[in-house]
Amino acid sequence: MKFLAITLIAHHDERSHAERLREVADNAVLAEELGFDGFGVGERHERPFLSSSPPVMLSHIAARTSTIRLFTAVTTLSLLDPVRAFEDYATLDNLSGGRLELIIGKGNGAAQAQLFHVTAEDQWERNREGYELFRRLWREDKVTWEGRFRPSLTEAETWPRPLQRPIRIWHGSATSKDSVELAAKYGDPLFSANVSNPIEPYAELIEHYRERWAHYGHDPAEALVGAGSAGYYATRSSQEAIETYRPIYEARLALFARLGVRPEFPTLEDAIERSSILVGSPQQIIDKVLRYHKRFGHEAMHLHADADGLTPEQHRGALELFQAEIAPVLRAEIPSRPFPGGTS
Repeated sequence: MKFLAITLIAHHDERSHAERLREVADNAVLAEELGFDGFGVGERHERPFLSSSPPVMLSHIAARTSTIRLFTAVTTLSLLDPVRAFEDYATLDNLSGGRLELIIGKGNGAAQAQLFHVTAEDQWERNREGYELFRRLWREDKVTWEGRFRPSLTEAETWPRPLQRPIRIWHGSATSKDSVELAAKYGDPLFSANVSNPIEPYAELIEHYRERWAHYGHDPAEALVGAGSAGYYATRSSQEAIETYRPIYEARLALFARLGVRPEFPTLEDAIERSSILVGSPQQIIDKVLRYHKRFGHEAMHLHADADGLTPEQHRGALELFQAEIAPVLRAEIPSRPFPGGTS
């Protein structure tokens, strides 16, 4: 199994934006030092997130790291000009030595949709059209193309040409079959959000992906799935892990209450039982990931890259424990394919 550390760069405290962004880069360096396979940066265009420019953030991280894969989580192609997005990410692919992996999706949030004049009626069509053009730009030196949402292209050349040809592009999805359909059609991997709900809707979506994958004539053995998690904290004692994480989870519930959002899991104990949150001893977390794997068949998963209310010492200690005692067992139990380019 492969392990990613991912952040949406949420910003809730009194630090400056510069301090928060530097923390993200420091966490990426730490993730590489500890042995994570990938580091991901989300894309949001509304408060409280500072992740409006993943290619800039990941380029800075690329300069401070040397081996870790660099993920977007997700690139919101429904909001972007695919030509401009291609230019940014092809540049990043070259600067990083071919370490880039893209997870694409339509994005969410009313504010960012208004900012980019995207509607609920056209967002999926924008995502599909943007992806199909982006995919061709990555593969073809000259592209002739016509669509609904940007000017047409005639024998268009785009520079720089990427280092990875082609690049692997994942499709991120919470519960939408539209993302699944696009991934299955083109033989691309799927990354399930697996954060806000119990396991059932995510398992159903992944099953649908595999069905559509076979429908399009792809080898069922080649389907590739990743899945998220809703939080992580491990100590050798499950009681200590729960009591340390409890105020963090209660702060999350308080935020939901301020926003008028009804929590799916009203207590930490309920979240540990029914959600993908990973809080407890190493063995408890291993058992839970293996239980999810039986339903998903996933080969990659992510943890939150941020301290999320933990002290720096608690954050680092939990990640060190993950790599020392949890990841080796899961890697042995769940085989995963190498990254593109032969990276194991």
